[in-house]
Amino acid sequence: MVQTYGVVPDNPAEPGASHEGEQSALLGGDRDTSSKRGGKQDGHASIVSCIGNLSNTIIGSGMLTFPLAMASAGIIPGMITCIFSGCVAAFGLYLLSLCATQAPHRRASFFAIAQLTFPKAAVFFDAAIAIKCFGVSISYLIIVKGLMPNVVESLYHVLTSPTTNPPSWTLNGGNWITVYMVVLIPLAFLRHLNSLRYTSYIALFSIAYLVVIVIVCHYWPLQGMQSPGEIRLIHFTPNFISTFPVQVFAFTCAQNLFPLYNEVKSNTQKRMNIIIGGSIGSATFTYEIIAVFGYLTFGTKVGANIIAMYPSTSLFIAVGQLAIVISVLFSYPLQVHPCRNCLDKVFHPGHVLPPAKTITDDNERENDEVIDDEHIHTEMSTMKHTLLTTAIIASGFTIAYIVDDLRMVLSFVGSTGSTTISFILPGLFYWKLTRDDPSKSKTLNRAALGLALYGCFIFVFCLGFNIYQLMHPTPVKGSVD
Repeated sequence: MVQTYGVVPDNPAEPGASHEGEQSALLGGDRDTSSKRGGKQDGHASIVSCIGNLSNTIIGSGMLTFPLAMASAGIIPGMITCIFSGCVAAFGLYLLSLCATQAPHRRASFFAIAQLTFPKAAVFFDAAIAIKCFGVSISYLIIVKGLMPNVVESLYHVLTSPTTNPPSWTLNGGNWITVYMVVLIPLAFLRHLNSLRYTSYIALFSIAYLVVIVIVCHYWPLQGMQSPGEIRLIHFTPNFISTFPVQVFAFTCAQNLFPLYNEVKSNTQKRMNIIIGGSIGSATFTYEIIAVFGYLTFGTKVGANIIAMYPSTSLFIAVGQLAIVISVLFSYPLQVHPCRNCLDKVFHPGHVLPPAKTITDDNERENDEVIDDEHIHTEMSTMKHTLLTTAIIASGFTIAYIVDDLRMVLSFVGSTGSTTISFILPGLFYWKLTRDDPSKSKTLNRAALGLALYGCFIFVFCLGFNIYQLMHPTPVKGSVD
């Protein structure tokens, strides 16, 4: 979802390549769409950096609730639902990667694919994605705002003495997000996801530290830890209804799939499969470890935030709390990036041309590519990039600074936006692009439609549950990332 997009199909570089051969490779296979053709530049991001950025997009604060999700169903159902949610999310990403081959060279986006499938709704799709990413970015700032006072108290008491209190200004979460914006603002202004790879590596290292905490504290409990409650292999409770969506939405990352497709070197389907499998696989493994060891440590007594279950009087745990803050902070730019690019389409949709006619002549193809490059494939101007980024950061920071809890609003945004971009749109896009193509697998086409229907079910279920919670407010255990 970067820069500006058109919808002229990309074409083979080899002279004399047939249009039929081109179409057969558009939605599958291992076609390399990244070589330099007609002056078009190849991608520059490595597979490792793409996996790192996508994994950091996936793994967020929702991982802290996974032990509670497991406690609401038992070990076996908890592990199965986690794997199931990861597989469904991976299938959605796979369909998007297949659809991306229909977009212009290195200009794949939800908007570009929507122009080929549901052109009248393209702007609305991007508006929904922008709202979703903006809401998540605010939630990250609010999380940091709430965590930092506890982190400061823990570190201060551990490094000094339990009777010494930290300065009052350090216990104000608003002060901390103000300080951290000094780091986040330059990161948010970066144009390419690949530029964020090092901060993603740091965030993933912080997540690995949390994994170490739950494993170590299971085998060597810290002084002051409460004894575990009952542990069961299978035991469904009413809380399962509220915790299952946590697992579903914990794998949301589709908003950054297209930018990575545009940036990765040699974006063949095989390489995209490695990126998708590597990121979803690492996230699933991380969630399973945290869920299993967290549940085994505390059993039915486990809370909505696993790190809060450990005594903060230990430097080991205090550093872990700080690691969570770092992880959340460096996830913030990964939400600003797709939000900015989607807003670009919302405020300026007219620069994308309607689908081009079928190209069968090499000279005609060459002419169309020139038109495509000159009039469609233009970088977002510096002024527009600056204005949009500034607006996102300033408005998000203001809301996060003033408001302490947007849980209910964000739950509605997550249940609608995350479901749409992760399940409904990937399924509908691929189904629409291949339903009349006899050369494509009918099984995969039906599976794509099934994914869209599954997304509609999750959409209705979560939206209905949120409305019920709004009308009958009760303490909510856990939150959706």
